[in-house]
Amino acid sequence: MKTVNYTDARQNLTSIMNEAIDDRIPILITRQKGVPCVLLSLDEYQSLEETAYLLRSPANARHLLDSIDELNAGKGIERDIQE
Repeated sequence: MKTVNYTDARQNLTSIMNEAIDDRIPILITRQKGVPCVLLSLDEYQSLEETAYLLRSPANARHLLDSIDELNAGKGIERDIQE
């Protein structure tokens, strides 16, 4: 994770935002006397929220992990998608 201090983030906000979006990386913004924060692109944030939602239910989380294990074991089934 890239780290920048508050002053640099404020002076270069556009380029730092573009870096977070283009490189799809979180950027840690530190402050001298405050709690740091993380800058994420909206796409990355929504992806994290969706993942957390899907894994919130233990049964759904188990089902998803079992499906990943099956796919990794070569038990996936390729299907044609009808439009």
